Amino acid sequence: MRFSLVIPCYNESACLPLLLEKCQELFVRPDIEVVLVDNGSTDCTAEVLQNILPKYPGCRSIRVEKNQGYGFGIVSGLKAAKGDILGWTHADMQTDPQDALLGLRLFEKYGDDIFVKGRRYGRPFMDVIFTVGMSIFETLLLARPMWDINAQPTMFSRRFFESWSAPPDDFSLDLFVYYHAQNNDLAVHRFPVKFGIRAHGISHWNINWTAKRKFILRTLDYSLQLKKKTSK
Repeated sequence: MRFSLVIPCYNESACLPLLLEKCQELFVRPDIEVVLVDNGSTDCTAEVLQNILPKYPGCRSIRVEKNQGYGFGIVSGLKAAKGDILGWTHADMQTDPQDALLGLRLFEKYGDDIFVKGRRYGRPFMDVIFTVGMSIFETLLLARPMWDINAQPTMFSRRFFESWSAPPDDFSLDLFVYYHAQNNDLAVHRFPVKFGIRAHGISHWNINWTAKRKFILRTLDYSLQLKKKTSK
């Protein structure tokens, strides 16, 4: 298997039919699989997957019985994946899972020992300002260019994944992996990804400025831990 795309799904049952239709277009190549992670959903995600997955032989799912965080769900999917190249994206359809095909071309051009990440465009102005502020802070604190940290998809080799130690269980996973790639001297390649509106439902964190504040505080705390750990 050349490439495995992991997609964590937490209470995304309404998105799943459209998501799977989009994923089907990845299978122009038989060496690509999609691993959907039912990340402890409390809606009817499990039932929807059971009913419609048989129509999509290139997709399979795993179940995390209790939600332990965004990062935990992704890492659970990565452990179950079979590809030489691994990656993840989101289930909310704000980005197209087919974007991963563009990322895969970069591995074919430069080899497996690179780190690939989307670079979002088309976002609301205030979200862009928020991201720029966080990017500047992380770049100064960690002394690495850390731009648009939460952009998707995120793609890397299995060898790089197997080098991880104690990845965080929450949204800090994006920061951990991006920083770890740069500390391992992996060439970072970015490509533009159109960012749209959610197909259904609401974000589980980007709801309002109160939620953003909590996200910022959690990220700052983890950033300081990361800085302390790597400066020893």
